[in-house]
Amino acid sequence: MEEMNKSIKYVKGVGEARAKLLEKLGIRTVGDMLYYFPRYVEDRSSYKSIHQWADGETVYFQGTVYREMMENRIKRNMVVYTLIVENDGEFANMVWFNNKYLKDVFEVGKTYQFYGKVSIKYGKKQITNPTYEPLDSNLHTGRVVPTYALTDKLYQKNIRAIAKNCLDMMGGKIKEYIPVSVREAYGLSEINYAISSIHFPQNMDDYNIARYRLVFEELLMLQLGLFSMKQVKHTEHAPVIPAREAMQEFKGKLPFSLTGAQQNVLEEIAADLEKDTPMSRLVQGDVGSGKTVVAFAAIWAAVQQGMQGALMAPTEVLASQHYETALHYFAEEDVALLTGSVTGKKKQETIARICSGSAKCVIGTHALIEDAVEFANLGLVVTDEQHRFGVNQRAKLSQKGGSPHMLVMSATPIPRTLALILYGDLDISVVNEMPPGRTPVKTYVIEEELRSRAYGFVGKHIAAGRQAYVVCPLVEESEKMDTKAATELAGQLAMLFPQYQVELLHGKMRPKQKNEIMQRFAAGETQILVSTTVIEVGVNVPNATVMVVENAERFGLSQLHQIRGRVGRGSEQSFCILFNQGKNQETRQRLGIMAKTTDGFEIARKDLELRGPGDFLGTRQHGMPMLKIADLLTDVAVLKEVQEAAKKLLRQDPQLKQEEHRLLREKIRELFRDKIAPGTIS
Repeated sequence: MEEMNKSIKYVKGVGEARAKLLEKLGIRTVGDMLYYFPRYVEDRSSYKSIHQWADGETVYFQGTVYREMMENRIKRNMVVYTLIVENDGEFANMVWFNNKYLKDVFEVGKTYQFYGKVSIKYGKKQITNPTYEPLDSNLHTGRVVPTYALTDKLYQKNIRAIAKNCLDMMGGKIKEYIPVSVREAYGLSEINYAISSIHFPQNMDDYNIARYRLVFEELLMLQLGLFSMKQVKHTEHAPVIPAREAMQEFKGKLPFSLTGAQQNVLEEIAADLEKDTPMSRLVQGDVGSGKTVVAFAAIWAAVQQGMQGALMAPTEVLASQHYETALHYFAEEDVALLTGSVTGKKKQETIARICSGSAKCVIGTHALIEDAVEFANLGLVVTDEQHRFGVNQRAKLSQKGGSPHMLVMSATPIPRTLALILYGDLDISVVNEMPPGRTPVKTYVIEEELRSRAYGFVGKHIAAGRQAYVVCPLVEESEKMDTKAATELAGQLAMLFPQYQVELLHGKMRPKQKNEIMQRFAAGETQILVSTTVIEVGVNVPNATVMVVENAERFGLSQLHQIRGRVGRGSEQSFCILFNQGKNQETRQRLGIMAKTTDGFEIARKDLELRGPGDFLGTRQHGMPMLKIADLLTDVAVLKEVQEAAKKLLRQDPQLKQEEHRLLREKIRELFRDKIAPGTIS
């Protein structure tokens, strides 16, 4: 509809300057504004006369201006403006600071609406900085009022007025995308009612009805898009890989036994590989649960059938480590490593080996998806640390082999409900059992005054032949400042431990330099490694037994769990010391969770509760629409209904070609744009 696509700058109360502010919030059109939902709503409809007020409560009332506003300069840069208002024979003061324009707003004898927090001192009743508006308006008081996320120089009054003007402009003509059959089956309200009531509900019941409809809509669009991405895989033909026998042979080569969880996941992978449709499976597992060996078992099965297996890692350090692991299972001439630091003649030779098929097990970074790289017979693609890759990168590597099987791995434990949303195009396997003999890392949260004792503890372990990591958080927005802070800390540690080798790893180093530093640490040549960035997930130095994290309060719990996972990888007892500079009780309780449990899924659940999905995930999945209203903690029941509805819709009409589904199909295509391949919803 043209009105929904109309530029926001043409809406009453916006204009060029305010349109630029709104653009920072992602609001460019009328439709963007209507789908820019309030963070919460507040019921300001309950009226209280002045004589009913209690100290500390928040009230809505109507007051008549008793006399002209008084101005009182209490110091050089502070002017107090006081308005005396009368209500039912009682008086109260409305107070603002440094707001001289208010002197021209109120007329003596005229009645206005006010909302704010009451303070009563020496019998005088006062509200500081109240919300106000005339009697003939009720956008900000006397009703259920929306509160939005804002940007600098944009205020709640502005955005409420703009939202109201957009609603008035649409005049109840927003297109309905959800078919009548679905709305009736799940008790969903009509779209115009829902959009109007999410912004300006008449009461809280209206708001809850509207929110349910919009949460359902948002999750339905997302699930239909993801299911369709999954569905296209089932229309493609992948090579059939008889995997079970090969996997048994692989297990016989291992110097240890697999856990029950690893065996179960391998059985699920084998079942997928033996079908002629491409596998799309996520393997989730906690730090150290043994996902890598599962991946190599799958690659081994592909190679035994004369096909190539490719493993893409997010960093050179991790790719190099996987290459070293691959050499335990495959002949050196069968393995290739392609990363950004492989250049010149060596790079050309490696690409030629991949293209010819002589490189059967190919390990690399993003270099694998360069245009020059082609595979002779790609049967299986593995992406490690899935959260570091997006849908597009995953697809680009997959496309280099026609329709290979796809296995993605993540050591970031994600609660299943969140995984179903993020990875709705994938089947999910979980490695939820740790290999025997792993000793849980002991974690201590300490304050600054115990620093000398902590470093004494570090020195004791290094003297015993062990190694230590020291991780610095992001100190400033500027990477230059982060590097400076870490450089200073590395210098202090070098002076504190002059007999040991201390090295620094930071984000501004070239990949080759980072790789060399990590290799020296892995070889035991460096005793203390200071890093500005999180030590790469998957890095394996069994001799490192102590992890020190500076300003631990700046990290999320799941991030801290990943950092802690760099130690405890050998047979020795390992330790994690979290320095806490945060002084409030909430911070102490949050970090205390780390000391109580080493269960990554439990930590992830707590992290999600504390920070919400956006912060928890760090960066969104490339190509995935953002959730604007659904809450993955509280809307689990709605998600289950949505998945049921989505599956039912696609069973009835796999490509949503029926007329009643046409607008729904258009909406999904708009959300996912080119992410949904031809042959599904397109």
